[in-house]
Amino acid sequence: MNVVGFCGCSGVGKTTLMEGLIAELKARGQRVSVIKHAHKTFDIDHPGKDTWRHRQAGAFEVMIASGHRLAKMREYEVEGQPSVHQLIAEMVECDWLLVEGFKQADIPKIEVWRQALDEAPIYPDEPFVVAIATDAPSALPVATLRPVFDMAAVPALASYLMDTADRFHYRPEIHG
Repeated sequence: MNVVGFCGCSGVGKTTLMEGLIAELKARGQRVSVIKHAHKTFDIDHPGKDTWRHRQAGAFEVMIASGHRLAKMREYEVEGQPSVHQLIAEMVECDWLLVEGFKQADIPKIEVWRQALDEAPIYPDEPFVVAIATDAPSALPVATLRPVFDMAAVPALASYLMDTADRFHYRPEIHG
C-alpha cells in the first residue's frame, strides 16, 4: 500500500485537491482510501439513531454495515490522539491511502499552499514534505528543489505519484 499525506492550513483546498486526485487515481485503475484528521468532536450518526444510542449507552466500538458501505466508530476511554500509524493499521489494503491533515506525521506529504491565504509554508522546515501543490507555483515564498504542482493540474500530480510510487510504499514494520 502506498501512503501519502496532504497538509496545509485550513481552507487551503486540501479536500478539493484530494477529491480530484481520488477520481483521477480511480480512473487509472487504483483503489484509493482516505484518512482525515478532525480537530473537533464530530459525529457521523445523529441523535436518536441506533448507532448514536449504542454509543451513548457506552459501547466502545459501533459498526454499521450494509450491502453498500461500512462505518466504524470507536469511543476512546481515555482522551488522546491516535497516531497516523495506528489509523493506517486499521485500514484495509488498497493501492493508495491518502491522509489529510496530520502535518506533523512522519509520512511523505504533499503540502498544499495558497498564495492568497498569506500563511507561512511548512516545507522549508519539514523533511517529510516531498512536493508542493499550489495555486501560484512561481510565488512560493521559499525556493525549493521539491517538485511543485499547480493545484489545478491533478493529472500531473497523479502521474507523479504513480511514477514515484516506491517512495510512498508504506512499511508497517518500520512504524509498528
